[in-house]
Amino acid sequence: MAAGGVRVDGNVLVLGTARVSFMRTLRLPESGTHGLPPGLGQFPLRRVEDYPDTAPPQWLAKGGVMLPVYLREAMWLGFGGTLEPAAVQVGVGKVCAVSGERWTGRLARRPQNYVVLPRQPWLDGINSGDGTVRQFVAVPLGLGGTVEGQVTGEETTGGVQLQAFALNPEPLARWREAEQLSAGRTRGFTGGYGGGPMPPPMAAAPGAAPAVPRPGGAAPAAPAMGLGVGGSMRQEVYGDDRPLSDWAEEAAGRVFVHLVTPPAWRRITGEEPPPSPVDRAAYTKAGLPWFDYYDESAADLAPAGPLTAVQPVGEWLGDDHAPWTPPSPGQVKPLGNAPRPGVPVQDGDW
Repeated sequence: MAAGGVRVDGNVLVLGTARVSFMRTLRLPESGTHGLPPGLGQFPLRRVEDYPDTAPPQWLAKGGVMLPVYLREAMWLGFGGTLEPAAVQVGVGKVCAVSGERWTGRLARRPQNYVVLPRQPWLDGINSGDGTVRQFVAVPLGLGGTVEGQVTGEETTGGVQLQAFALNPEPLARWREAEQLSAGRTRGFTGGYGGGPMPPPMAAAPGAAPAVPRPGGAAPAAPAMGLGVGGSMRQEVYGDDRPLSDWAEEAAGRVFVHLVTPPAWRRITGEEPPPSPVDRAAYTKAGLPWFDYYDESAADLAPAGPLTAVQPVGEWLGDDHAPWTPPSPGQVKPLGNAPRPGVPVQDGDW
């Protein structure tokens, strides 16, 4: 791995030139195809190594960061603030969310196993092709409902894995020269959905108690969480128009993201987790925006074969009985083209 590795900047992961935020959002119904749900603030991120007495030993061995997530809570990955090109691999239980292949840690083109930043402004779920993705939804390991369990037949990893590659010096120089020539171009996206900046980091609850070391032994295990899928939404996963040789062979940084249940988060960090997810019917009834994004200059990737058979988490957790109120046409905001726009994290063995 290249020097510099991974840093935490507030609640944003920085892997080389790539910036990644984990965004809370509304969970979609598991039937139908929908617009893009809103960002409801960043998940808080904490370095695992900062909790040597309370984090499980297996997590400390893997290093990385952790975030608190509720059962069946949805999330998306935002790449706002990434200023120079990066090829980012996204693994869910070490299954590639783009290709459906097992995690290799190397870039591949057939099928493509990465997203290209800053053209890809966000990723809300696994690539289901035809201009859609299936929403990322948190689910415990052991039921078989994670993407990992359905694709590999095993649930041994969980969490989210990220790895970023930079452009090699010559193609990067050409890109920078082209950017200078078009420096006056207006860009319509600067962060979260809707063209505004990313929401501020979620702070710890006032008066949260510090984590208390446990004398006499290692910290207890914590429930293992992974990502399954929920509803379908209109979102393209863009193909790379550069030759694979333009990208560095060595990653600029990689990180393991542990998903923590709220009780375990409270016990490990001494902080209160964010409040439970907002009710989507109340959100829509209030007239707040949903989004629709289209980039006519980019080509969508084909459906990822191993991911086409992945079933929603309702097959394991039961029907989602939360009411669904479709947004009115005026609530769906069109978005323009993709953007042009710390503290180091310890890596481990995963």
